[in-house]
Order: sequence, then C-alpha cells, then structure tokens
Amino acid sequence: MKALCKTIVTLCCSIFLLGCATVIEGESQDVTINTTPSGANCTIVRNGTSLGVVPSTPGSLRVEKTKDDISIKCIKHGYGEATYIDKSGYPEYNWAYILVGGPIGWGFDSATGADNQYVSPISINLLKQ
Repeated sequence: MKALCKTIVTLCCSIFLLGCATVIEGESQDVTINTTPSGANCTIVRNGTSLGVVPSTPGSLRVEKTKDDISIKCIKHGYGEATYIDKSGYPEYNWAYILVGGPIGWGFDSATGADNQYVSPISINLLKQ
C-alpha cells in the first residue's frame, strides 16, 4: 500500500512539473497598447495574419504566445501611421522552468508557446501630420 501511495504522489508531482510555464504562465497573454495621443486604432498581425484590433487606445488584446514576433500598426486621424514590432522572447525566469521541468517539461512548454512572452504594456508615439 505504501508503494502505491508513493507511486501516485510521484506521478502527480511529475504531471504538475511537466510544463511548469504552461501551468503558471499559460499559452496566451494580454498585450496592452498605449498611444500618445490616445484614441488610436491598432491592428495586431503575426506572419501576415490579423490577430485582432484594439479599436481605441489605451486597450489590450489577448494573443496566443508563439516564437514569432507580432507587428502592431496604429493609426489616428491627423497623425502619421506608427508601427511597433513586439519581439517574442523568454521571461527572465525561464531558466527555473527548464531546471524544474527538465527536458520533457521544457519541450512541452516550448511546443505550447508558454515559454515565450511579448513586451506589455507598449507605448507608441504618433506624430502629427
């Protein structure tokens, strides 16, 4: 009976640690966009596919995390168009997930995109035309 309990506890701990970033960070995040001046319409695109629109800044959009950068293009009447490239990167504490989860956990996190993140909030300046 003791051996069965140890096996169950070990299995539960292993499943929890498998993909630590997936469990803790999730596979998506909110990207918040602020513009100066506010009230701009911003489109978020990744690899040529629109992920969505923030109709009026400040605002945010939930995006799936991947290894690919996203492009944020903002427009407002009377101002020039502004574009910001939000580079996909790793959180500074990603090493802890790799250390705890090992190669299997890291592989799972990498496959789901949970080991990536985008800069947020973002501030974009629009220039008057």
